[in-house]
Amino acid sequence: MQHITDPIDRRLLDDFQREFPIIDRPFQPVAKALGLDEAEVLNRLARMRSTGRITRVGATITPGAVTASTLAAVAAPEEHLEDIAALIDAEPGVNHNYQREDKWNLWFVATGPDRAHVDATLARIGLQTGLQVLDLRLVRPFNVDLGFRMTGKQRNVPAPRKVDCSVLQKGDRSLMQALSSGLPLVCEPYAALAASLDRKPEDAMTRIRILHEAGIVSRLGVIVRHRALGWSANAMVVWDMPTDQVDRAGPALAKYPGVTLCYERRPVENIWPYRLYSMIHARSRSEARNVLAGAAALPELFGAQHKVLFSTRCFKQTGALIQPKETAA
Repeated sequence: MQHITDPIDRRLLDDFQREFPIIDRPFQPVAKALGLDEAEVLNRLARMRSTGRITRVGATITPGAVTASTLAAVAAPEEHLEDIAALIDAEPGVNHNYQREDKWNLWFVATGPDRAHVDATLARIGLQTGLQVLDLRLVRPFNVDLGFRMTGKQRNVPAPRKVDCSVLQKGDRSLMQALSSGLPLVCEPYAALAASLDRKPEDAMTRIRILHEAGIVSRLGVIVRHRALGWSANAMVVWDMPTDQVDRAGPALAKYPGVTLCYERRPVENIWPYRLYSMIHARSRSEARNVLAGAAALPELFGAQHKVLFSTRCFKQTGALIQPKETAA
């Protein structure tokens, strides 16, 4: 990648985006694998975080496992777009907010501990902006394990894991909220995380292992900022097709090289007919369009109309809201 010229930084980002060690000093085996000492690994991660190349070393939580979320959009007048984006960003439950090339030009993800929290967030945004808010609820994911390889090699996307919510215990939400916000970049990050929650380190690590094995924590590792690392041509492609075609097209599209996310969402009658969504993260628009051309030629997508919405600005990108801020505090 043009933005990461240091081969050790590239390996650090390539090899540790998932399956991060859950041990007292997790940066030691990372350092050993890279031929570094622990302090150098921490320095490199801190530098990449400060320059915006990574957001954190932490967790992503499987959508719908312990939280509610939805993809939403508004059609903001251009002259008020930045003010409306700021209003949306101010909502603590909004963890992603992008401008995209379409009449519906602000696209954001609203998260919360339950559906009522998400609904309240969307209602406030509609009231404050005076705009209709599209509520595009997730029906089923086909690939939501976003990851990027610095070497350009094809990434291996893990098969979807069955989520077992029966393992959840009191205190897990606050632990996952802290973990999704990011581990402290210190020698014993789990101990520091546990101390912030007034818990014992071994107890916290045990719970994290259980939550990861249960598929509730979907990924634990380095979370990168793809735009800062060169994936600047990012397109959301939406496909108009009946549900029975989604049954076939979703899995095929999810496996296509260059497609980084794929899921089915509920359409909005007479306004937004699209059911199947896919993301293409590429280094250039021509590269993205080449991926799209290949995907559109898949027999499972034959005859499906589609729309391409390139992202032009990222206003917000953080971890999901797992519990209300007042509870977290």
